[in-house]
Amino acid sequence: MPALTDYNLSSLEAQLSGWDIRASHARRLLGAFYRNTGEIDLDSLELGKMLRAKFNGDLKVRQSRILTQSAADDGTIKLLIGFDAGGSVESVYMPAYRADRAAGCISSQIGCAMGCDFCASTKNGVERNLSAGEIVEQFLHLSLLARRDNRRIASLVFMGMGEPMLNLDNVVAAIDRIAHPMMGNLGWKAITVSTVGIVSGIERLAQEKLKVSLALSLHAPDDETRAKIVPTNRKWRVAEIMNAAKEYARVTDTISTIEYCLLAGVNDSDEQAHLLADLMEGFRAHVNLIPYNAIGAGLSGATYEKPSQHRVESFAQILRGRNVITHFRRTRGDDVSAACGQLKQQLIQLGA
Repeated sequence: MPALTDYNLSSLEAQLSGWDIRASHARRLLGAFYRNTGEIDLDSLELGKMLRAKFNGDLKVRQSRILTQSAADDGTIKLLIGFDAGGSVESVYMPAYRADRAAGCISSQIGCAMGCDFCASTKNGVERNLSAGEIVEQFLHLSLLARRDNRRIASLVFMGMGEPMLNLDNVVAAIDRIAHPMMGNLGWKAITVSTVGIVSGIERLAQEKLKVSLALSLHAPDDETRAKIVPTNRKWRVAEIMNAAKEYARVTDTISTIEYCLLAGVNDSDEQAHLLADLMEGFRAHVNLIPYNAIGAGLSGATYEKPSQHRVESFAQILRGRNVITHFRRTRGDDVSAACGQLKQQLIQLGA
């Protein structure tokens, strides 16, 4: 049975017409649904008996539920969201410094097949792609948390479980609903899509001309190191990935982010900092240095450690000395396992 999040305006109008119900109800129904962050009082809308009856067997309001949530001392809330179609994913709500705003992080797949050795999401592989509606529902759950906190979701990143470029049809459809003024009303420029470097996906997302930002999970500036920790590098080399990212920034006129998780003794040397700076020449992008969040042994059996503060600062200093705009990602929700895949992995280990 489809849910309201499975429709955009035109598809819901077509569905209502197929049921011999006035298509004009679609705009009012979707408008009320999204204005109320997925909570809707059907009795308060003049929908007509036929449409109201559809909610008793042919149409449902929602298709997901919060299975568990954990709140961190810094206000971060980690959600595990279950779907009627089966499976669950993680989403994260992060209050911003501004009292009226928050950021959200959502997933595109149940699990992940990318095999990044330092990431918990990939430990059990990928189960399935999320539908566009299931992606949208994560945004609605986060929006409801924000509303109850007297905030609004001001930015949204596809940096949760899964590789968005391997579910691009549904990711693009979900973005359209989340960003559309009549529905999620977030705006396209407030959305960032992250990828480990699926070149064909980057090229296709550029063709969509959505004006969403791109985040590239690079994590190493050389092919030898990157192939050890990001297996997809065996298909697409660093130079090819960076060229695709630069072309995306040019075509969409957006500023990209290079995500770089620092691993002690693996990718944090001075030499690698200079190699990364070389890659950034002529690129409208920022480097986001990420403190490693320990997950235990990776798929290869290797364990990783966070570099010392001195090593991290030295790495950043080299980049900044080469005129590369460099930020440190502020750690959020460490006390509730907010890194991708950690909460679900804990529940799997407990047999939940």
